Amino acid sequence: MLLTPDLLFSIANPLALLGWAMLVLAPGWRFTRMLVLSGVWSLGLAAIYAGLITAHYLGAHGGASGFGSLAQVAALFQDPWALLAGWVHYLCFDLFTGAWEVRDAQRRGVPHAALVPALALTFLFGPVGLLGYFGVRRLFGQKPFPQPAIIQTYENPLAR
Repeated sequence: MLLTPDLLFSIANPLALLGWAMLVLAPGWRFTRMLVLSGVWSLGLAAIYAGLITAHYLGAHGGASGFGSLAQVAALFQDPWALLAGWVHYLCFDLFTGAWEVRDAQRRGVPHAALVPALALTFLFGPVGLLGYFGVRRLFGQKPFPQPAIIQTYENPLAR
């Protein structure tokens, strides 16, 4: 079987969607905690991204584009492999952010039903969902974030 950008896209998308489904529908399920809330699912997507970006920069198109200007970024995404890497980058970071939102909401006592719209926005629009989550947390959070029992302070040795 020949790996193509289209084939890898058709694998990466359902993998990310499955992670999102577990966050929304079964946040307390043992497998959601083990795979998605632990970060393992996002790390899998990160590994795919690392492989794609490495192949791109070591491949024939490596020097044809860059991040120094909008025109260079546009040239970067003309290559289907780089475009796929960019998409997997979004899938990875948005899912990681959604998992963080669920963990944080659970610690703060935010009802899951109040969290779901923010998760949907994070899935669809990334940073907009993160903004939405902070609003939800402010409105529905029951507990402050737990603080460490011992807070170490810096002591200047020259002050003696």
